[in-house]
Amino acid sequence: MGAKLFCWPQGSPGIAMLLRALLLTGLLSWANGQEGQAMLPEEKSQIRDQIVEMFDHAYGSYMKYAYPADELMPLSCRGRVRGLEPNRGDIDDSLGKFSLTLIDTLDTLVVLNKLDEFEDAVRRTLRDVRLDNDVVVSVFETNIRVLGGLLGAHTMADMLRQRGERMQWYGDELLHMAKELGHRLLPAFNTTSGLPYPRVNLRYGVLNPLSRTGTESDTCTACAGTMILEFAALSRLSGEAVFEENARKALDVLWEKRQRGSDLVGTVINIHNGDWVRRDSGVGAGIDSYYEYLMKAYVLLGDNVYLERFNTHYRAIMKYISQPPLLLNVHMHNPTVSVRSWMDSLLAFFPGLQVLRGDLKPAIETHEMLYQVTKQHKFLPEAFTTEFRVHWGQHPLRPEFAESTYYLYKATGDPYYLRVGQSIVEKLNAHARVPCGFAAVQDVRTGAHEDRMDSFFLAEMFKYLYLLFSEKNQLHFDIDDYIFTTEAHLLPVSLSTSQPPCRGNNTEAATAVEEDLFTYTCPSTQTLFPNNPSFAKTIRDSYKYLTGVGRAFHASPVRGIDLPLHDHSMEPVEFLRSMGVSLTPLSEAGTTEAWGVKGSIVKTSPYTACGPIENAEELSGHIALAQRGDCMFAAKAHRLQEAGAIGVIFIDHREGSNSAETPLFQMVGDGGSTADITIPLVFLFSQEGALLTSALEDHSNVDVLMLPKERRLGKTTDKAEKPLGKMNIKFRLAEEGELEDGEEGEARGPTLQFVLEKGEVVLEEEEYKQQGDSCLTPGDDHMQCSYGQTVTSPPFHSPNDPNTDP
Repeated sequence: MGAKLFCWPQGSPGIAMLLRALLLTGLLSWANGQEGQAMLPEEKSQIRDQIVEMFDHAYGSYMKYAYPADELMPLSCRGRVRGLEPNRGDIDDSLGKFSLTLIDTLDTLVVLNKLDEFEDAVRRTLRDVRLDNDVVVSVFETNIRVLGGLLGAHTMADMLRQRGERMQWYGDELLHMAKELGHRLLPAFNTTSGLPYPRVNLRYGVLNPLSRTGTESDTCTACAGTMILEFAALSRLSGEAVFEENARKALDVLWEKRQRGSDLVGTVINIHNGDWVRRDSGVGAGIDSYYEYLMKAYVLLGDNVYLERFNTHYRAIMKYISQPPLLLNVHMHNPTVSVRSWMDSLLAFFPGLQVLRGDLKPAIETHEMLYQVTKQHKFLPEAFTTEFRVHWGQHPLRPEFAESTYYLYKATGDPYYLRVGQSIVEKLNAHARVPCGFAAVQDVRTGAHEDRMDSFFLAEMFKYLYLLFSEKNQLHFDIDDYIFTTEAHLLPVSLSTSQPPCRGNNTEAATAVEEDLFTYTCPSTQTLFPNNPSFAKTIRDSYKYLTGVGRAFHASPVRGIDLPLHDHSMEPVEFLRSMGVSLTPLSEAGTTEAWGVKGSIVKTSPYTACGPIENAEELSGHIALAQRGDCMFAAKAHRLQEAGAIGVIFIDHREGSNSAETPLFQMVGDGGSTADITIPLVFLFSQEGALLTSALEDHSNVDVLMLPKERRLGKTTDKAEKPLGKMNIKFRLAEEGELEDGEEGEARGPTLQFVLEKGEVVLEEEEYKQQGDSCLTPGDDHMQCSYGQTVTSPPFHSPNDPNTDP
């Protein structure tokens, strides 16, 4: 009979066993009846050696071509230094001129038994890295990558030092650096609510006139809720309680602001008043690591409150968001309504979190779905539809799928997951390896590369893959004595006994509900697989044909798509494939009328609009035509608006790009405010934009008209009428004089019309009227959008890593 391991409440003498139990080290490996043939030790060893060689290639390339820069540009074979390379917007908020990749990789070196390299890297960090640079960075990214990296490295250095074998010279210098960085992040918490600002200047803080930040009003839920592990560890290692107290307070606010009816949280929240800005709720981008940190805070800190909150949220997730094997975003206030028909790749971490809770059946289901998607597309696309087609084609070498694979193998011992891991290794080598490292995939459909190798690739991917193919006795330490942060940095579970939890940290009793099987119990394999060791295979077999290979998959009905636009939940309207554009409400500000914009086209000079506008007088009162590239869309929009343009149409600079084959992206800013951009912005891919440029070459005057169908050709609509109905976009070149007499400002030549027609997403009249004047961008900036903006923000890295593409 399989033993059941009970998770004792906080303060119990059995807390150490609790922590180990929650890590599922108590789960008995299920040896009999394993699916397929077990992987021989020799094969596992061979794959493990291959992983080490791949790491050496990636890390060696960084050290050779990039160090001390923050990141490696693997196609250019040089380092990415902020300010010297073209600005990528919010992605660059991770870069602080503090050798990011080196710090993020430190504890990976120990896991991979590279102790000489670790000692050398620690010395380099102490010698070369400065944390007081005059640079604005993401609080979230700096916390999980740099503070977490320093704490994980300190933990490893201290462990080696205590053994008396290495690091005898080490005097807690990494911990001192971590404490310095913690104090440099603390000013971000100086808000009335306790929710942190999304960005901070490492030298000047937030409110200093020299900080160049502090004007933000919003942050994502994961950004505010993914601080407790690093900050609490820093407090308990340094003895300064202020870090844990601030991180706990932010979690308290998010808990209080949950929707009490559904127990769900939204994606973006106002840091000053706690109002929700985006009310879509899921387990992927924008929220993901908030849930992860509630569970892991209980494991690391031994405080029941975090587990109670996690279980409350988890029940809501399984009730509303989980539609096995899918995980779909819903509206937090109306959770029976799905708000989009696609999923982002960041939710791939969730099966691993379900393993930690002991809920293996849905973990196996979702993981198998993700595996089938990788089989079809080589990697997980940044976003994919419920029919498993590519929605966003990028793959920046994210590790979340490998993470869940590792957890499932650890919980089940099923060699099937070793084969999944082997496929990850093979695909990375075949499709991402380049001479100077590994390059992100710009589009899984074409295999094109991007000049990018994020630090999390070294911090997480190789760590999980190496551990997947390693036996416990092959490591220099007991991995089960540590818990992984969201960036896979190692923190010791012994911190739970170092000091009591913060005072006042409590969950009101009113939230108590009936406990389920796994609320306080870590299940054994007998509980999970009662007399049926092939149970996991049975679950997987139901999802073999998800992606259309073999028999057809009939998913459970997806609930109706409804866009709550009045709360800035800018989900993409299904766009006309031949244009690659989507509908978002057009503000009345800066337009000739509340329902449309019309004007003649003028090509900007310079065409990229990345320098002083040379034909500002000619552009005034007209719609500017500009080319993508060289600088951010926001910078172009600012210049053209100041020149007097009433709208902007951007055309992709990449020859041959089109909506059918080119990944979509978000037009975003560079981290600064975009609230003052009031003119509408439209993006066209190269092939679709060719019609417009051709018309401009053939005719001296080309007018562009953007308006709802009801106002096309002079027809008007009573605004009091009921819903606008389902909308989509088309465009055509109208003949001269085709506009009816009633149309004000008849075109002087052919008119390119962007016409809204009945399509696929419901916009209710009341919601339309309440819509604000901006579209949410991934970095919590707001940029004015038009009928023709591209689809909305791609996933954050753990949430803050938007795929901006200037």
